[in-house]
Amino acid sequence: MNHPEIIKLQKFLQQKFNNRNIDVRPRAKLNDSVEVFIGEESIGLIHVDDEDGDKSYMFSMSILDIDLEDLD
Repeated sequence: MNHPEIIKLQKFLQQKFNNRNIDVRPRAKLNDSVEVFIGEESIGLIHVDDEDGDKSYMFSMSILDIDLEDLD
């Protein structure tokens, strides 16, 4: 993904989740995905699918069971 595309994804996520702290960063040596952060915590990945001329993005976020322990 190129820089303008990364910026658009970041702006989209910031608006969608109403959170200006979301930061989308390129991954080292990989150009088919970017990493999504809130502050310094990585929360997921966005992969690009550019097959058949229709570009789409898949946001993947893993939630560990230990992350849910403090929630009631």
